[in-house]
Amino acid sequence: MYYELYIDVLFLENFLMDYILLLITKHVLCSREPVWRICLAALAGALATCVVVAVRIPYTFIKYGLFYLIIPGIMLIVGLRIRKGPELARGMITLYIGGFLTGGIFSFLGQYAQVGSLFFALAVASYYLASGALKMLSLLFHFGEIHCEVRLVYGERTCSAAAVIDTGNHLRDPVSGKAVSIITRHMAEKLMSLEELKSLRKIEYHTIGKGRGMLPVVTIDSLWIEGEEQSYEKPMIAVSDDASFGTRYDMILNPDI
Repeated sequence: MYYELYIDVLFLENFLMDYILLLITKHVLCSREPVWRICLAALAGALATCVVVAVRIPYTFIKYGLFYLIIPGIMLIVGLRIRKGPELARGMITLYIGGFLTGGIFSFLGQYAQVGSLFFALAVASYYLASGALKMLSLLFHFGEIHCEVRLVYGERTCSAAAVIDTGNHLRDPVSGKAVSIITRHMAEKLMSLEELKSLRKIEYHTIGKGRGMLPVVTIDSLWIEGEEQSYEKPMIAVSDDASFGTRYDMILNPDI
């Protein structure tokens, strides 16, 4: 039995799906890599897939290893610049969950349309639906949390804190529109005096289950995340008095800083 394969169609379909899955993974893992790197990784993945399909490989397990381990790993390394083993494993799991959701949604929507003629539209719809599902899961089970160490600089004072990057934190300053991260009062007192804390302006916040409230907010000089070479200049920080906040970490980083 012979199958007629159009390599250009295979390449375009794989490029689009790889691009969508990498965007989902980037969103869930709070990666700040630019879109051009995601595009480059998707191109590399699609090209590698076409080569593996076109070249005769004698052992099936080698082909499966290339399809399901090596190529996804290359895409994560190129697109999201993941280097460490645990981060790579987390990326692979996220990539496969995104692929499972996207593939299921794509198949479901494809029942009501000719897939060939509406492939792009179905792929985009699958991306948004899968992203929404993963977003909901991350809010319910904190799947989108990434723990790290940060260093805060305010004037002549510096302090380090255990932080978490939480995709559920969308707090923004209504005046400037800038993303706002949150620290405990204990950490804030290491950066400024009590008089300075009392003089801070406040912004409104809203949380599920706790309603609305007001938080003091300040713009500090810089923020450094361990493992990153660049600093984030003039980030906005809100101060929380919540007693439950600070048991596991001292800061909630906004993924949009």
